[in-house]
Amino acid sequence: MPEPSQDKIATNASTLRRRAFDLLTGPPALAFIPAFSLAAFWFGGEGALLVVAALVPAAYLISGGFGATVGHLKPSSLTKNGLMARAAMNEHCHTVFQQATSQDLNTCIHVIEIEKFPELVDRYGPSAGDTIIERMSERLSGVIRDGDTIGQIGDARFAVCVAPVRHLSLELCIQLAGRLQTAAEEPFTLDGTVVYTDVCIGFCQHSRAPDRKATEWLEGANLALRSAQARGASSIRAYSDQMHQERQTRRALNEDVVAALDNGEIAPWFQPQLCTDTGRITGCEALARWTHPVRGVIPPAEFLPIMESVNLLERLAEVMMYHSFRALKKWDSAGLDIPQVGVNFAGSELSNPRLLEKVKWDLDRFELTPDRLAVEVLETVVASEPDDMITRNINALGALGCRIDLDDFGTGNASIASIRRFSVSRIKIDRSFVMKADRDPEQQRMISAILTMAERLQVETLAEGIETVGEHVMLAQLGCNHVQGFGIARPMPFDQTIDWIMAHNAKIMDVPQIMQGRQK
Repeated sequence: MPEPSQDKIATNASTLRRRAFDLLTGPPALAFIPAFSLAAFWFGGEGALLVVAALVPAAYLISGGFGATVGHLKPSSLTKNGLMARAAMNEHCHTVFQQATSQDLNTCIHVIEIEKFPELVDRYGPSAGDTIIERMSERLSGVIRDGDTIGQIGDARFAVCVAPVRHLSLELCIQLAGRLQTAAEEPFTLDGTVVYTDVCIGFCQHSRAPDRKATEWLEGANLALRSAQARGASSIRAYSDQMHQERQTRRALNEDVVAALDNGEIAPWFQPQLCTDTGRITGCEALARWTHPVRGVIPPAEFLPIMESVNLLERLAEVMMYHSFRALKKWDSAGLDIPQVGVNFAGSELSNPRLLEKVKWDLDRFELTPDRLAVEVLETVVASEPDDMITRNINALGALGCRIDLDDFGTGNASIASIRRFSVSRIKIDRSFVMKADRDPEQQRMISAILTMAERLQVETLAEGIETVGEHVMLAQLGCNHVQGFGIARPMPFDQTIDWIMAHNAKIMDVPQIMQGRQK
């Protein structure tokens, strides 16, 4: 049998010393008081008995002996709810990880977060938020075992570290997560008002910790929590190596994204938009795509949040506008009639006091009239009571002659007054309304209501996300002016657009036009 290593011997010795210290300084030591009292009476009589019986417990309390019940923590290491604070929890998790590893035991960390907690505080007030946190602490503490540890590691985020045990399977971890979630999501009553909360939970077994390091163990549980939150309310996720790889990829993309803008890796791909009356191309939407030298084409859902986090959305808008105007000039030179290009502008770009000046300069540089640019603004930007600068910029661009497209209509609760206030030229009906419109009467009624409103307001309409011939035909029959989607053409890089446009124009050349009075 091989001899144990020196490190393992030292670890075991340290564990024995800690256990002996806990025994002598913790509550079990109080069991020896009767023996000490009897010995004092035997040797010193009643006076000695009274002294020992009175002074020993007092000395024990003064020395902080009962502090062992909370892990020898100083008061500053605890939250006001009596839970471990972040730093203390990190230290405790490190100790538990080392203990589980050295003794071949199993443990796990669960991280629980109350979803949309800031909104709860805004709605019910800060004192209500404190009450929710206090009661949540009590509920979670009531679920765990005596040896487990709970800490508050964020405003509305808690961590539960399971005491090392011999057997702790993935199924048992999921069951514990379910019990924690059930307890946490019980409704609260605040001043007679019932408050409902959702929580997401991520957990990480110590044997699956990133890089098998104690310092990364809690971070693994936090990664699992973020994955759960991405899946929606009341989700539970276990940490996996794939999450670690995705984190590494995001870090690499963070480093690459700045250079990608400068060297042309991020550029617009164009998706055609068709008139439902004539079938002719009425414009193209410019959609950002990143062609990475190693990973290939990266969808915007992956890199746009990164660009937002490093304040590059405004720079992206400049790049997209430049390449879109350049594309219009090349289409004009090829004798192709593409009336306009739609470029997306987020809230950060619209807040720029120099936006109008920059747009004018680029239009002059490429000798284009303002009506060739469709400024696409998300409905959520309009519906969120934009600041004065956003309002001035949108109205100034409309006054300049640019078209204003209200994107993702139906998802942001924009009022009719907002449509008029911002001189919207066209509303783009969100894909969620278009999907299965040829088979779902409820969808058809919803679309008809939107189209009727738009007609009364003298605003054009475009249906996004057309994927089938049936959807295309139904939207045309209902009276939608324009359509766009994978069922017509997928976004394509500029060098593929000329061939597609020429092929499409040739296809509709001999098709008779109908209802020409409605042509837009």
